[in-house]
Amino acid sequence: MELQWQLCSETNLTLFFPKPITLEKQQQCWALADSIQQMPEVLEVVIGMNTLSVFTVSLTWIELEAFKDRLSALLDDIPSKTINGKHIEIPVHYGGKYGPDLKTLATELGLSVEAVVKLHTEATYTVYFIGFQPGFPYLGGLSEALYFPRHATPRTKVPAGSVGIGGEQTGVYPFESPGGWQLLGQTDIPLFDLTKASPTLLNAGDTLKFTAIDIYK
Repeated sequence: MELQWQLCSETNLTLFFPKPITLEKQQQCWALADSIQQMPEVLEVVIGMNTLSVFTVSLTWIELEAFKDRLSALLDDIPSKTINGKHIEIPVHYGGKYGPDLKTLATELGLSVEAVVKLHTEATYTVYFIGFQPGFPYLGGLSEALYFPRHATPRTKVPAGSVGIGGEQTGVYPFESPGGWQLLGQTDIPLFDLTKASPTLLNAGDTLKFTAIDIYK
């Protein structure tokens, strides 16, 4: 497996795992983040989708190169971390006004609307990380049959609770915002609630399944 560190600035390095995106690589990201966060030069480690971004105190170029070499040494024996998160089900209204891209996506993939919903609801997804918005779960486990690119021109307004597909991933928008993912449906379950002790419904390592409340064509 060929891994690559990229020097992004004098205070930031990013690690890229090669495609395809897998849970095994994400578990290695989780473990590496724990180890790297303990280093005195490190201010923050941000986990992405099979990527890690490391933010450091300000270092000279020579110091940064030496630090990168220390990080690279960690890659000789990458640990793995399993998170025993909770499992929940998220009910979804598919299609129609709730999922304006469902019918077009199904046609482009050569599938029926029902087949797309079946593929989307039969998988068990793992939350790889939370990003983009507070509580937005980036989910691994999408069927390859549903891989589909984002819109070339994002919508300026995506409703809160929208369930979408972006490339090899699926996820849920906790808040109304601009967005380019293909919208399949919408859930009524809030993914972020400041009145709760833990405002985000989901965390890395949690698993979920989508269930269909109804399907509109």
